[in-house]
Amino acid sequence: MPVSLQPFSIGGHSINPPLTLAPMAGHTNHAFRTLCRDLGGCGLVCSELISSEILKNSGVKCSRHLFDWTPDERPFAVQLFGSDPAAMALAARIVADWGAPIVDINMGCWVPKVAKKGSGAALLKDVCTAALVVEAVARAVDVPVTVKVRSGWEPGEPTAIPFARAAEQAGAQAIAVHARFARQGFQGEADWDIIRQIKALVNIPVIGNGDVTSAGDAARMLMLAGCDGVMIGRAALGQPWIFRQIEHELRTGEPLPAPSHAERAAIALEHARRTLANAGSHEAVVVRELRGQLSKYQLDEPGSAAIRNQIVRVETGDDIQRLLLPLAETAVEVF
Repeated sequence: MPVSLQPFSIGGHSINPPLTLAPMAGHTNHAFRTLCRDLGGCGLVCSELISSEILKNSGVKCSRHLFDWTPDERPFAVQLFGSDPAAMALAARIVADWGAPIVDINMGCWVPKVAKKGSGAALLKDVCTAALVVEAVARAVDVPVTVKVRSGWEPGEPTAIPFARAAEQAGAQAIAVHARFARQGFQGEADWDIIRQIKALVNIPVIGNGDVTSAGDAARMLMLAGCDGVMIGRAALGQPWIFRQIEHELRTGEPLPAPSHAERAAIALEHARRTLANAGSHEAVVVRELRGQLSKYQLDEPGSAAIRNQIVRVETGDDIQRLLLPLAETAVEVF
């Protein structure tokens, strides 16, 4: 049965359809964001996370490669991480001055190099400090401020629930909730009831995240959690068309056919071309990043890993072109 996909607003930005791309370090660069957008069904994208401490200490120059957004991506968010309210406020002003229409605060990253400094999901150990970060950022900029959280730090201690209300009072205009605790990483199942409880507490949009890999998952999350939107992260890697498929099925009740092998290869090739377009003298570095990104497109026949084994050994953009172009030659137009 078709599901009503109602747009929601963050500040003056309409998020339509209410399906959003999660920020992911090493993945959600300009190329991947625009790919998800151009394939359809994605109402909001977000940059990779940017360190407020690096911006405070070194300015833009050390993070310049992450300042890759363009006006045609609107609406989009730029994500910052850090634990010092003053540094976060300064960083927010910098990215807003560079054209960020929405500033997102990372309180969901659980990896040690972020959390050990008190940033990311570690902020959920102390709701008061977390709220001070939100308040400082909201006061620093004229653009809307959003927050991405985990359920809490320790299993059984869902601090995201009281934090959500504090964040709203501090000026957050939306909150995205990955319904796992930081200590879980990506283990176990996401508990969507946490999202439901947060939605019941606040009057700002709540975006659910965690274990959505299909239209059926998205429909169940919208129904069970009552959230305003659905955020998709890992399930979009290697299949940026997932937003189009989910939106179509939720609106019509009919699934779209999966892309053919040639179509997947064509999208992977376009992904590489967009990424390499701004590589400049850093092509070797960009190609190494592309190895992991392109290998997720599953271009091998079942039981084989021949193409993947070639992808993880490419050295140049020309290598990628020579490998993928023959696979994509029979693809129909995908954009």
